[in-house]
Order: sequence, then structure tokens, then C-alpha cells
Amino acid sequence: MENGKPTSDIDWRQRAADLQPDGRAFIAGKRSDAASGQKADVLNPANGQVVAQMAVCGSADIDRAVSVAREAFFTWSRTSAVSRKQILLRFAALAEQHQDELALLESVDTGKLIRQTVEDDVPSALETLRWYAEAADKVMGEVPVVPPGATAVVSREPLGVVAAIVPWNFPLDLAVWKLAPALASGNTLVLKPSEESCLSILRLAELAYEAGVPEGVFNVVTGFGADAGAALSNHMDIDALAFTGSTKVSRTLLEASARSNLKRLSLEAGGKSSNIVFADTTDLQAAAEMAAYGSFYNQGQVCSANSRILVERSILEEFEGLLKKAAAAYAPVDPLSGTRGNGSLITRKHTDNVEKWITRGRQDGEIAFGGERLEISGSDAYLEPTLLKNLPREHPAHHEEIFGPVATLQVFDSEDEAVALANDTVYGLAASVWTADLSRAHRVARDLIAGTISVNTVNAVHNTTPFGGFKQSGFGRDLSLQAFDNYTAAKTTWFQFD
Repeated sequence: MENGKPTSDIDWRQRAADLQPDGRAFIAGKRSDAASGQKADVLNPANGQVVAQMAVCGSADIDRAVSVAREAFFTWSRTSAVSRKQILLRFAALAEQHQDELALLESVDTGKLIRQTVEDDVPSALETLRWYAEAADKVMGEVPVVPPGATAVVSREPLGVVAAIVPWNFPLDLAVWKLAPALASGNTLVLKPSEESCLSILRLAELAYEAGVPEGVFNVVTGFGADAGAALSNHMDIDALAFTGSTKVSRTLLEASARSNLKRLSLEAGGKSSNIVFADTTDLQAAAEMAAYGSFYNQGQVCSANSRILVERSILEEFEGLLKKAAAAYAPVDPLSGTRGNGSLITRKHTDNVEKWITRGRQDGEIAFGGERLEISGSDAYLEPTLLKNLPREHPAHHEEIFGPVATLQVFDSEDEAVALANDTVYGLAASVWTADLSRAHRVARDLIAGTISVNTVNAVHNTTPFGGFKQSGFGRDLSLQAFDNYTAAKTTWFQFD
């Protein structure tokens, strides 16, 4: 809604045509071209059109951003927590005034549905920013018990200059997951968005500065992972690095930390999450609708997508029929049409890669529904929600992250088999369980190896609960007060008076 006007009634296409996004980096409170002068096109994957020119930052730009962040850290870290809270709340209020602009930038940059960015993504980011602003002056230290004649104080101290590297699937939301606790706890930040989705984050940094976040506290460097990302991960003056992305890149960041200065890492990596549906589920239609949401929302470009659907044999046929109907809600549409459905995938190249999985699924098993590639608004980066079935248990589609609107269906006959199938993965990010049996819910949740277990829902995420994984899904937690652990360290101050 905008001033009471439904999203579907706004002429988003005209607004997009009037946009003039700035793709230059944001360093020391100012927009900045790359030192090399190099630029790259920013494409709208929904129609293939160029929407901006992105500055391609290199090591010189990274050095400058880190230098100004280091200089700003002395003052920002000593700014009172109450003052940091007030500044971040002003930042959130100003961003809210520009939420439609941010939502439109997010949509044209990623191919996301405008209804999603307006109704979900931007409000979620603002809520998280406010939550951490309010938490800034509520993180307590400790006064532990020590021997007589002494007093000790344990405080949580900011680490210094933090780097954050965030992906293209939820650019604004995931950027705020990093920047809000990092800034609230007194660190300064150099953030690198994906080269596929930088525009909304760059505008957010401008708004932060306009709201009173001091110069150098929040910087955004744009460019490619092999250059800007590598320069950040190897930098000797960055104290911590927070990352959301693939397991493959996470490994390179671990190596870079070891080679450089042992910078603190928090890594939210890949996932291949399961959704277990037992025959005693009370509302099978609701389970099917949420399974479609968990698999196909945002074109399946979700790290915790519940794309491995495990169904008890006695309800398999009924559930598959309900799932097919529910998947229709995620049919591809023009993202700026104002209607519901799904937008495009992030790039044509990524769509090619996802389509290969569909082809492989057709060859090695069966397509239960979907499977077609569509052209909308001059772009063919659109895929129907697709369900693969009758694939062997060891088939890679059950185990490798596809990151598209493709789910697999497997059948089980017992609780133990369901848990074994769900845990048969190198990842451990999330899982869902549908059952009316409270004891079974507790048993299965206990036995599943994942960071978030959602019972009778999918992808349960909230600012008050930590989000992160086990196994090759990484370590460290976003969201909740636990996220402060990524950006602070305990300092003991011992006073001996006897």
C-alpha cells in the first residue's frame, strides 16, 4: 500500500522508467567512482535492460574504504550506546520515508516481484534495523564472582572494522542483518553487495549518512568477488568478516583469514533443507501451501528453501495433487505488473544452470509438474515452479543446492526413515516437520541436524531467534541478540584492591 493505494494500482513500470539509479560506490559519506574508472552494466533480469552503471572497485578502493572506516571507528565506538540507538532509529525512519524507492530499486535490480519487495523485503529490513537500534543500549556486561579483594568486569567490546559480503537473493534484508548489529555495537563497516544487486544497498548507505550516521561508519564498495571480495577477505586491517553465500566461497574466506590476519568470520553458507510431511498432519492443504511457499517463493532463490519434500507414503498422491495446485500461486509474471506470482531469476546464466537440473530430472526421473522456461517482457529468465520425483535416493538433485524453483519429492514409510533422509546432506541450515503428534514433533526436531527446525510451518525466521547452520552450512548466527557475538569480543578488566 502507498497512501492507501493498493500496490497493484500503482504504475510501477512508469516509475521504473523514470528511475536514474546511481551505481557508484559510497565511501566516506560520498558517492565515488572506482579509482580505475572502470564501470559495469547493471541489468534488470526481468527485461534485460541496463538500469545503471556500477563502479568496479579494486584494491585501491578497498584500502580507502577500510582506512576511513578505521579512522571513524575511534569516534563511533566511543559514541554512547544511547546515541547510537537514536541515530540508527533516525536512519530507519528516513529509510521508511523512501521505502517505495528502495523497493523499486530492489525489484529492477533483481527481478523480484514488486509486491514482494514492497510488502515483505523492505518492511522486514526496516523492522530488523529498528530492532537492533533498540537493542544497542540493552546488551549487558557481567560482574563475575572472583576471589575476595578483587572485582572483575566483563564488557562486550566492538571488534573494529567489519567487512560484510552479502548475496543477491535478498540484498537489502541480508545487508541489514549484518550492518544493524555491527553498527549498533560500535563497529564501522565496509559492505560489499553482489555485483548482481547493489542499487538498493547503495541508496540505503546514502540515507544512513543523511540520517546522521557519521562519515566513514558505513561504506559500500561495489565490484566483483574476484577483485573487491578478495581484497576485503585478504585485508590486514579488517577485524571481522560476515558473509552470506555459498559453501564454496566460504572455504575461500576461511583460507583468506588464515593467510591474512586471522580475522573473525561468521559464515552463513549453503543449504539443502527438507520438509517432512507425516500422514497425521491435521491440515494437509495448509501443509501443501506452505511446502509450495518453502520451495518456490522468490523463485526458490532462498538459502533455506525447503526444496526436499519428504512425504509419508499413505498420503503421497493426495499431497502431490494439493502441492500442484498450491504451486500455481508462484507462476512467473512481470515483476512490475503489481500482480502476485514470481518474478524472474537473477540472471539468464543462472536460469540456464537451473534449467539443466530440470532437464536432468526429466531424464533420470519424472517431472510431476512445471518444468517450462518462459519469456516475459523480452527476457527468458523465468521458470515455472517444478517438482521432480522418482529420482534415486543418491541423485544429486536431492543433495546439491539448485537455488531455483525446483523441488524434489521423496517418499518414506517410517519416522526413522524420514529423519535419515532429511539428514542425508552435507548441509544443516533448516528443516520443517508437519505432524499432529506432539511427541513426534519433539523427537524429530531433536534428531534433525539443522540450525532452525520449523514445526507445522516452514522457514520460521524472526528478529528474536538466531539464524544459521550446522555442518557445511557454516557457523555464527544472524538475527537475535546472538548476532552481537559476531561483532564483539569479551574483555575482562580486573581490579585488585586488597
